[in-house]
Amino acid sequence: MLLLFDCNSAITQAAPSISTNAKAAALIDVASGRVLYSSSGDTPMRIASLTKIMTAIVAIEHGNLKDMVKTSKHAAGREGSSIYLQLDEEMSLSNMLYGLMLRSGNDAATAISEHVGGSEEGFVHLMNEKAALLGLTNTQFQNPHGLDVDGHYSSANDLAKLTAYALRNKVFSEIVSTKEWKAPNPHDAWDYRWKNKNKMLAMYDGADGVKTGYTKKALRCLVSSATRNGQQLAAVTINDGDDWVDHSHLLDWGFAHFPLQQITAKGSEIAGYSLAAGRSFRYPLEVSEHLESRLVLKNRDEVDYALGERGSLEYYLDGKHVGSVPVYDQASKRLRLSLQGEK
Repeated sequence: MLLLFDCNSAITQAAPSISTNAKAAALIDVASGRVLYSSSGDTPMRIASLTKIMTAIVAIEHGNLKDMVKTSKHAAGREGSSIYLQLDEEMSLSNMLYGLMLRSGNDAATAISEHVGGSEEGFVHLMNEKAALLGLTNTQFQNPHGLDVDGHYSSANDLAKLTAYALRNKVFSEIVSTKEWKAPNPHDAWDYRWKNKNKMLAMYDGADGVKTGYTKKALRCLVSSATRNGQQLAAVTINDGDDWVDHSHLLDWGFAHFPLQQITAKGSEIAGYSLAAGRSFRYPLEVSEHLESRLVLKNRDEVDYALGERGSLEYYLDGKHVGSVPVYDQASKRLRLSLQGEK
């Protein structure tokens, strides 16, 4: 069965064009993963410390946040931005991640990689493995910190997709939204005190991440995120001399012209069937766009059928699949349970 939804009643005009000063840029809706804007988005480029977005999420997923990480000579001597770890200094992985993301510590990146990956090379393997799993086809890592080296690159679109994935992790999201963090300092009577380098957190309403970056070859790089009206967007610019302004404009443009639209409400009935949606579905849409919905029914011999699931609503935009919602028999216990809270 084919159902059509008009999801644009809240928008009054089509999205105007937008541009930035960046060599490459992208804007993504975090929940849906939809790339809303892209300019040279698939071009592989040097990305400086935006690398640490992958470093952080890999460490969070593979490491124990309570572990004490010992600083090696290799880590303590790492050039570039630093949180000034000393040889054999120990710090919890959790605190070290704050130093990594707020102050862009290359020493922290190296220490984390050696602890979680067994070696820097082992950790880089995990980074590239994760990139492959996420479908980042224009990305390759050679180190965990982002210092310039041939063969180390990503693209604006890949970084947008990576950031959307990482922001769905609660620990990562909490770290990158933190404006200031204190950590125990074994060398002095006062704690470490790290202020976030990401100025968007102070200058943009709703800002909640993510990471700055700079090297002499990559130049200024930035990934930022913000949440308004329950919608989170993430913007990426690579090699942009006016990135703070460009990110404010990109995020404003995204919120104004691609707000989340309620496509299906949890518990809503399916016309012509004794079925109801098992959860709600929202999607960012521009005024001229419409989602198409197709009802796909299960066979009686499928396992979930006996539990009350009768099929799914499959959503498409311009022929591309963008989402799915299970549908249940209105009398099923499973539907009642789903209505008590989102799965």
